[in-house]
Amino acid sequence: MRPPNMSGHFLLAPIPESSTDCFLPKDIKLAVLGAGRVGKSAMIVRFLTKRFIGDYEPNTGKLYSRLVYVEGDQLSLQIQDTPGGIQAQDGLGQAVDSLSKCVQWAEGFLLVYSITDYDSYQAIRPLYQHIRKVHPDSKAPVIIVGNKGDLQHARQVQTQDGIQLASELGSLFLEISTSENYEDVCEVFQHLCKEVSKAHSLAGERRRASVIPRPRSPNMQDLKRRFKQALSSKVKAASALG
Repeated sequence: MRPPNMSGHFLLAPIPESSTDCFLPKDIKLAVLGAGRVGKSAMIVRFLTKRFIGDYEPNTGKLYSRLVYVEGDQLSLQIQDTPGGIQAQDGLGQAVDSLSKCVQWAEGFLLVYSITDYDSYQAIRPLYQHIRKVHPDSKAPVIIVGNKGDLQHARQVQTQDGIQLASELGSLFLEISTSENYEDVCEVFQHLCKEVSKAHSLAGERRRASVIPRPRSPNMQDLKRRFKQALSSKVKAASALG
């Protein structure tokens, strides 16, 4: 299942030092999760800079920030890269705790595997389940991404496998090549930004609908008028009896 094509409506710019001259943008917090060596860091850098860098040192969890424009809306985007060693099925309490903190912080998620690594594909379901465990009442959007689509000769995960997994989990799925297609990478992040922004709007509407309207303060002039009317009625009734 692919999101609608929205190319041509997306721009990137550094976050300015001061935002006093413009309206504050909406905050969007994304996390990119998956096993090691699936191309998470390369995807983020490709999206932010349009450059593809193939080799990275194992990261310790970098946080990237940019001001982005999605179809005219200004968004303050933060993307949390995560170490490949942190997995939902890890027995180490510290690793699971780090993952939980990241999942609790984020509002939208990219779950990335490599089509050349079946083990990385199998890591997706536990990650998804962990997200729903941390956000049990949340509709935080999740997109499953099969990366390294250009390495067909080394494929271990079929496209249908990704489609079926996404269908079972109720998520979107895309298979991309970070190295060969910047537009697909951009489309993934762009669509996730839109989904998180939409969730913000729905949450705001629910909060406004749940607010109990404050009772109107009594109008003193109206109270005096009503008192005079009541008093006049009593005087007339007394005169009629006399």
